[in-house]
Amino acid sequence: MKRRSVFLAGLLISSATWVAAQNAWPARAITMIVPFPPGGLADLVARPVAEAMSRDLGQPVVVENKAGAGGGIGMSLAAKAKPDGYTVLMALSSLTVIPEADAVLARQPMFALNDLRPIARFTADPTVLAVRADSPWKTVQQFVDDAKKRPGEINYGSSGNYGTMHVPMEILSQNAGIKMTHVPFTGAGPAVVALLSGQIDAVSSGPATVLQHVKAGKLRVLAHWGNAPLGALPEAPSLKASGYNAEYAQWSGLFIPKDTPEPIAQRLRAAAKAAAQDGKVKAVILNAGSPVLYQDSPDFEKYVQADAKRMAEVVKKIGKVE
Repeated sequence: MKRRSVFLAGLLISSATWVAAQNAWPARAITMIVPFPPGGLADLVARPVAEAMSRDLGQPVVVENKAGAGGGIGMSLAAKAKPDGYTVLMALSSLTVIPEADAVLARQPMFALNDLRPIARFTADPTVLAVRADSPWKTVQQFVDDAKKRPGEINYGSSGNYGTMHVPMEILSQNAGIKMTHVPFTGAGPAVVALLSGQIDAVSSGPATVLQHVKAGKLRVLAHWGNAPLGALPEAPSLKASGYNAEYAQWSGLFIPKDTPEPIAQRLRAAAKAAAQDGKVKAVILNAGSPVLYQDSPDFEKYVQADAKRMAEVVKKIGKVE
């Protein structure tokens, strides 16, 4: 009986300690993993959001760029992190593609989609087809016609195989019946730098990544993968309007390890919602060319699952890419 009492007392102490630890959260800085280099959409969204969440939570939220494998390295780190609320992930839509790509390539999965729990979506933009302003292409039709005449000679950059800059170009290639050469980089920032310097001919990127260069007269947007006019680039036609059945949205959202305790998950959810409603966050992201399109956790989870199902079919059509 005495041994049982000691056991129960120990259990109560452990439970009390666990509850106290959650109540004390956050007691130190939180790491926000961005699985791409600086300069891309994930980084552009993460920095103002992290600053706003820091104010709300009373502890620093520190952005750490962990690039590589089309975002897979950073996403894997977040998925395998200790579920204590001190590691969060600002991911892009490539999150739903990488597990399916692992299956197509018959390689060890970097992570499973259900290893991560969706907390909040911040943006959801169609990607845009950007070329240098001094390129010979003034319209997407000219671009496609040239690609048909010179199979494989036009090259484009991306953030990595099966990433958010690779997949939309493959969708266009399949629909238009063209062949281009894919040149993977570690993120959108390096790919856009390569475009500006003449190393590559085109990119498919979120508006936020290229808008400043369009305004500066260095890049030209030929079309976008959306269904409605873009607020930041209203003159850019959709690929659908140009006769190509090509759609793709690049979204950004916050995720946490799946086993994060519910009270901590809800606190992060509230902080993310406050960040999405913060005037400074909205202004910074809008100025970059991507309006905030917030989606709360339950709806975002459904959105992610639907996107994963659609992207699985796209990846299967793309097939094995080394």
